[in-house]
Amino acid sequence: MSEGDQPSSATPNSAKRADARRNEKALLDAAASVFVIDGVDAPVRRIAAKAGVGVGTIYRHFPTRADLVLAVYRHQVDACAEAGPTLLATAASPFDALCQWADLFMEFLATKHGLAAAMRNDPDGFTALHKLFLDRLVPALADIIRAARNAGEVTTDVTAYQLIRAIGDICAGGEVADPHYDARLTIRLLLDGCRR
Repeated sequence: MSEGDQPSSATPNSAKRADARRNEKALLDAAASVFVIDGVDAPVRRIAAKAGVGVGTIYRHFPTRADLVLAVYRHQVDACAEAGPTLLATAASPFDALCQWADLFMEFLATKHGLAAAMRNDPDGFTALHKLFLDRLVPALADIIRAARNAGEVTTDVTAYQLIRAIGDICAGGEVADPHYDARLTIRLLLDGCRR
């Protein structure tokens, strides 16, 4: 058998699973971007149009709005957590990685606007999500802060939990329509205050 005749290591089922994962990721990314603008109560047809799929496809993956909101939330938490090592490897400095991670975290927080209302009938699920949030994001941010501290770029008293809470509180202030409030600027000032 020649080299060109070797059987492919990917089976049709694994290729289908990979396609399904890509399609689901595209759908979740589209839903997240719509949620930023319109909140979690955005019409499903708007999400479907953004994702380039039919409404039925969304309901096949996520039978209820709560299912979709939860999936977007988990997807965004995973993306934020997984970005840490990449940012540390590619940013000009650990402090730059910290600033870029804070931007990603802000984008994530924008997608969760209205999450509590969407989860009002599932308090246990909401509690589990909060635990997932802390379990995944605090260690990811702690690694970045540790690298920045080791590089002498941030003060020793900065902790990941405190910074996550502070950024969250700053973003919550941005939910009230106020043309004079800029959450990004406030977070930049916060991060500058963490510098050594």
